Amino acid sequence: MPDNSKKMTISPSPERKHFVVALAYDGLCTFEFGVAVEIFGLPRPEMGERWYRFAVVAVEEGDLHATGGIRVVAQGGLELLAQADTIVVPGWRGANAPVPATLCQALRAASLRGARVISICSGVFVLAAAGLLNGRKATTHWRYVSTLRQAYPAIDVVEDALYCDEGNVMSSAGSAAGIDLCLHVVRKDFDREVANNVAQRLVVQPHRAGSQTQNVAEPVARARESESLGQLFDFIRQQLTQSHTVETLARRVGMSPRTFLRRFAESTGTTPAKWILQARLQRAQTLLAQSRLTIDVIAAEVGFSTSALMRHHFQRQFALTPAAYRKKFSGAVK
Repeated sequence: MPDNSKKMTISPSPERKHFVVALAYDGLCTFEFGVAVEIFGLPRPEMGERWYRFAVVAVEEGDLHATGGIRVVAQGGLELLAQADTIVVPGWRGANAPVPATLCQALRAASLRGARVISICSGVFVLAAAGLLNGRKATTHWRYVSTLRQAYPAIDVVEDALYCDEGNVMSSAGSAAGIDLCLHVVRKDFDREVANNVAQRLVVQPHRAGSQTQNVAEPVARARESESLGQLFDFIRQQLTQSHTVETLARRVGMSPRTFLRRFAESTGTTPAKWILQARLQRAQTLLAQSRLTIDVIAAEVGFSTSALMRHHFQRQFALTPAAYRKKFSGAVK
């Protein structure tokens, strides 16, 4: 890592892009760091000039080594946190590893001026040490939940969730849940279609709700059932206007209703009704952003019995009316 005199200062571009920085520290968690780089730091020509700016920030001076023997050279030190719009804490050295006071101070200052701070997995302990999670919900890998709860009783620790969104402070569970949280951030900053495009390049599921369980009873489904459920998901998306029941869906995949509900929950972490509602809302988002169809027509196209019902669920899910969503995101994806 360069010494202080050679540290880079990144100046805002004329049309300022959202500036994301990821922390690097000795003992860096390679996977979690890679998630931040892949989603926020990888160039995306299809987004034109609208994509994020990205930099790596060294938490400390001296050589920084990541898990696996990789040496990390950062673009600057903690002074870059004063310019950042989003700060990603990709794991930490350990649940009981001390967090430098200088880092805590810099994170508090950034948060106070409105920067968004995100933790992946054990990175939550950095946010906790900085006092950013007091009185807020937070999650982490299930192995660290009890440690976090005991060490920081002022935090409302959510035991079994993929991620928690508390506005400008967010936290995710185990390593892979960091992908879900970062895609959630892209969805908020741009829209669902952009996040889906990023997910497609990553070859991951486009959207898993933050409330989805970390602990899946049977992570690897039986081959035949996995294929059947995958085909069922495609069928439902193509037939959103139909009325689907547990019984009709179970028959379609050749299961009893009881077995179907259990396998569906193991695969998705939710119920068929909630999954279908999410699929309808996601399709409504796309049509609102990319078509000129009226809201009444869109409601019918995605399977809501009335536009009022779509408005109710849409506002509850996204804190925006369909009309406000269209105004904000129409034309965002070219």
